[in-house]
Amino acid sequence: MENEARVLFAMSMVLSGTAAVFGNIFILTVLLLNKQLQSNTLVLTLSFSLSDLAIGLLIIPFGVYNSVSSTVYPSKSDLCQWSGFILLLLQSSSIQSLTWVTVDRFMEICFALNYSNIWTTRRSSFLLALMWLFCILIASLPIMGFGSYAYSKTRFLCCPEFIPQNKHFVMVWMVTTIMMPIFTMCSVHGYMIYVARKQARRGMFVSTERHCVNVPAKIYLKGSMVMITNSVYLMICWLPYIAVCVYETLSGQQSSAASSALSICLVLSSAALNPWVIYMTHRRYRSAVRQSLGKLHQMWSGMFPLQPFQKSVGLTSLHTTTPSTETPMSEADLCYSRSQT
Repeated sequence: MENEARVLFAMSMVLSGTAAVFGNIFILTVLLLNKQLQSNTLVLTLSFSLSDLAIGLLIIPFGVYNSVSSTVYPSKSDLCQWSGFILLLLQSSSIQSLTWVTVDRFMEICFALNYSNIWTTRRSSFLLALMWLFCILIASLPIMGFGSYAYSKTRFLCCPEFIPQNKHFVMVWMVTTIMMPIFTMCSVHGYMIYVARKQARRGMFVSTERHCVNVPAKIYLKGSMVMITNSVYLMICWLPYIAVCVYETLSGQQSSAASSALSICLVLSSAALNPWVIYMTHRRYRSAVRQSLGKLHQMWSGMFPLQPFQKSVGLTSLHTTTPSTETPMSEADLCYSRSQT
């Protein structure tokens, strides 16, 4: 790959890594500071954000360094094997956690009456433990001999080796940890869009103590657009990567350097976009973010008050513009004073 393409790849990865780190730190801060967000499924959101944060701190800087320095690691070295293990583990845990957060949102909307009985803290913790055990098992298979890790010169990372000899491992990993979660999330989004459009056509009234209020149809249409955006974002980030990996595995031929670099760049950039998915699909997070920004603004104003000159100017202007304390004369009093003169 030419030097210009390497620099472009490094710059895009730096932007994605920076956005992933700051975005996920902000989401974690909002979660920890707002008690109303600490529900039974808090552990799923924490797992999701921590996985993306680790991708921004560990995987993306490693790829940026390799693309700039042109370093090639031996495929059998411990560094390459363990870095491939971490990459596969974080990729799998991120998309699996995102899937269960989406399912949680679906259950909260469509089964609101039984939601508190379905998603308990104990069940969420048990589900999280099973999910991480499954991701660890999948990432450990190449180390145990079922598949292999190797350094890719076009992806600048140690990742699963996409060759015909590893087609069984690649297919198991692709289907169970990538394709099925993406299909599940798109299906859930599609069903919620269908319900939203049906509700918009039928109309809905919210009753209060005094009167009933009609819910505008644009609210449902706005929610549908958010779901469509999330589904399109998943397709854009993951489908090129799936297509390239399956092509290399089944054909035994290496894809072009540009397509390999672009596909891994899109997948890693999803770690920067995932916090926006949480923000857009959950109204509680949007209100919590607004409250957190208001608190930060108050803290900032307290740390950096107005300068003394500005205060004196403000006080002077207040004194000069203060209206007279004398009570104005009424129209009858004014006529009486004129008659006296």
